[in-house]
Amino acid sequence: MPVAAPRLQAHYVNVVREVLATQFGFTNGHQIPSLSKIVVNCGVGEAVKQPKLLDVVVEELALITGQKPVRRKAKKSISNFGLREGQEIGASVTLRGSKMWEFLDRFVSVACPRIRDFRGLGTKSFDGRGNYTIGIKEQMIFPEINYDMVEQIHGMDITFVTTAEKDAHAMALLHQLGMPFRGDDKPVIPKVAQPAATAAAA
Repeated sequence: MPVAAPRLQAHYVNVVREVLATQFGFTNGHQIPSLSKIVVNCGVGEAVKQPKLLDVVVEELALITGQKPVRRKAKKSISNFGLREGQEIGASVTLRGSKMWEFLDRFVSVACPRIRDFRGLGTKSFDGRGNYTIGIKEQMIFPEINYDMVEQIHGMDITFVTTAEKDAHAMALLHQLGMPFRGDDKPVIPKVAQPAATAAAA
């Protein structure tokens, strides 16, 4: 049996593409922006003195993303911080395909509402080339993390890389995918038919 596409990916193909084409007047299907990858990056400065702390961060990133992280090394030595070139000081994960769509779905529908005093995501974190980066203060917002197993709270940066050439196009894309931006009266909630409902209708 073929594996069903992630529900948010199906929503993008069936609904979002048409909405964006109408909103911006795209005449060519290749002009319609899409999500190309999601990069989750976590720097661990304390790893200089506590190498085992990085092992914990790597395990937590693997739980959150469902993919094995890559350990990042320092590119140059900084004596003031006791940092040597080649020393492991962080970890990152690059998500594409189904894992990317599933992570975005969990992030907008489950993780964001768990952020303390959440009032929406900022709209000034676009880089001018259609990419959006946000900083998360604590990994506890992800339901995959067990509170009792957490040794230390740490944050992470999440970058949503799109094919959009303008920030306005990228923001419209993410908005239609359910990203709850600050100032939205009613954030868009993707309505996707569940497999059971679809089968019953057939």
